[in-house]
Amino acid sequence: MSKIALFPGSFDPFTLGHYAIVEQGLKVFDKIIIGIGANSGKKGLLTTENKLKLIESIYPNQDNVVAVEYCGLTGDYCRENDVKFILRGMRNTVDYECERNMMLINQKLYPEITTVLLFTPPEYVSVSSSIIRELLHFGKDPNELLPSNVDIKKYL
Repeated sequence: MSKIALFPGSFDPFTLGHYAIVEQGLKVFDKIIIGIGANSGKKGLLTTENKLKLIESIYPNQDNVVAVEYCGLTGDYCRENDVKFILRGMRNTVDYECERNMMLINQKLYPEITTVLLFTPPEYVSVSSSIIRELLHFGKDPNELLPSNVDIKKYL
């Protein structure tokens, strides 16, 4: 039986920090599903379609990394798709508190699902999607904070 993990998030956009977590995760899991959660109350930088295209451009022809959109609770997606692991990245203690609380709730609602937390490498701790959005807002080029083959302007 292969080990499959869902790596959920808004990925608006997908950063070097996200990429580092996927790369670490591939050492533990046979397949990682990058799950783009639909949040109708949130206006993002990229459309879901462009988020999917951007992620697919990073992992072309790789069966062990796929990107999908999903609606609803992450645990429900996992249960419906027979995914037993949720992969999450942690940059700092704020992330830890949030992730721990989500993990505790998920344990109650979905006891068959295990949350796996991986630390973001130190060089990417300051990288976030919100920083990239801020840089773009002020006309700066954030491509050095994105995986090497991504030109964010192509997806705006």
